Amino acid sequence: MTGLFARTFTALAGHIDELGHVNNTVWVQWVQDIATAHWDAAARPEDNARFFWVVIRHEIDYRGNIAEGESVTGETWIDGPAKGAKSDRRVDFTNEDGKIIVSARTTWAMLDRETQRLVRVRPEVIEPFVVDRT
Repeated sequence: MTGLFARTFTALAGHIDELGHVNNTVWVQWVQDIATAHWDAAARPEDNARFFWVVIRHEIDYRGNIAEGESVTGETWIDGPAKGAKSDRRVDFTNEDGKIIVSARTTWAMLDRETQRLVRVRPEVIEPFVVDRT
């Protein structure tokens, strides 16, 4: 499926909270890490040179967790067309049994590197990232 990007994350000792599993701040970092890696891997060079993205909203649903040494596979994609300068990125984290345990929807805004101002996301910029999962 074009637009879909995956990466594996493993829980390290420093990721674990007092409940014995990955802390929510680590999940947020992984959401940001996979989004950045997807942009770096799929953006056209001229778009990567001209634009950058900032988070304006995170929504995360937790249905499970992992402990130290366990891994998840994150899959990310852009959910539908951009709306002005904003787009919604989805991330699902699947455990080793294939169950989605954490899902995130993050709204990102695109800025021009030179002016640091919001810029409308053109279809050709977002096209490599969009997946229609309906």
